[in-house]
Amino acid sequence: MNTSPPRSLRHAAGRPSPTLEDLALAAGVSRSTASRAINGGDRVSPAAQAAVDRAVVALGYIPNRAARSLVTRRTSSIALVIPEPDVRVMMDPFFAVVITGITEALRETDVQLVLLMSRTDDDSARTLRYLRGGHVDGAIVVSHHKADSWARSLAETGLPTIFIGRPWDMTFDVTYVDTDNVGGGKLAAQHLSGIGRRRLATVAGPADMTAAVDRLRGWKAGLAEAGLPAGPVVHADFTTDGAAAAARLLLAEHPDIDGIFAASDLMALGVMEAIQAAGKTVPGDIALMGYDNHAVAETASTPLTTITQPMVEMAVKAGSMLLEEIEAPGSHPEPVIYSTRLVERESTSVAPMASAANA
Repeated sequence: MNTSPPRSLRHAAGRPSPTLEDLALAAGVSRSTASRAINGGDRVSPAAQAAVDRAVVALGYIPNRAARSLVTRRTSSIALVIPEPDVRVMMDPFFAVVITGITEALRETDVQLVLLMSRTDDDSARTLRYLRGGHVDGAIVVSHHKADSWARSLAETGLPTIFIGRPWDMTFDVTYVDTDNVGGGKLAAQHLSGIGRRRLATVAGPADMTAAVDRLRGWKAGLAEAGLPAGPVVHADFTTDGAAAAARLLLAEHPDIDGIFAASDLMALGVMEAIQAAGKTVPGDIALMGYDNHAVAETASTPLTTITQPMVEMAVKAGSMLLEEIEAPGSHPEPVIYSTRLVERESTSVAPMASAANA
């Protein structure tokens, strides 16, 4: 059976694109039926839908997105909101991984990703106006801080929203994807104490981010279970330079430390620089751990023992959950928490000399 459209409806290169009327004529249906068929309407018979689908392929018909949005009230766009300075977003591989994962979730759709970076109050207000203006169908928020108020602000808009990382304010029952950061921090304490390190410290992340707070809470719990004191704590900003500065202060005040847990792999690189600058070795003098299991952990001058955070999987899941919420408003998927695991590498492979002498 020949399903090609009439010759008069064929459009050669350089000719005007086929219209909705052309599509309807080729499919043998009314204009309104053709419109409902290409826009996902639920009052189209299987036969009519099949006829329209064949005509779309035969004509090379491309729906008018602006007209379609008037029908569906959809923009076919979602926003990724990152409340961080531009330079941090560009330098930290964490964000590239998040973007990669979300893009993967959108691969089989026509939905586009819009990146919104805002840190100052003015930027946040402008970003919120954009989100409220109907430019996107939903938002994913990552790397949020306690003072950002994104959970409340976005809940008030009614815009479908998924957080990557537990929000500070759970009053609004925001859906999120996260890892077991408390469990990850505890794993780090258990590993360092388990290899014989006893004078332990941590370079924690920012105290206004839930991931950093949870990892620190797990670290302290793990030390307590091992019968060790809480030990020194210094905070940094999840950057290499910030962690190096914090570690220099830590080592100056506590030169007897024999194990350090850095709350991210990037920070662990900065800690390693500070340790080496102090004339000490990793892991001979100080065993060092990171968190995330980024590629930088494996390629470091001394490969890093670290705690996994399955960021690609988390970002894919966040994208899928947002699409689900957009398609079924009010469905409100339950939060998803991923487990963590230890990845051992050279940075914790050697027992300290003191422990070996006491063995």
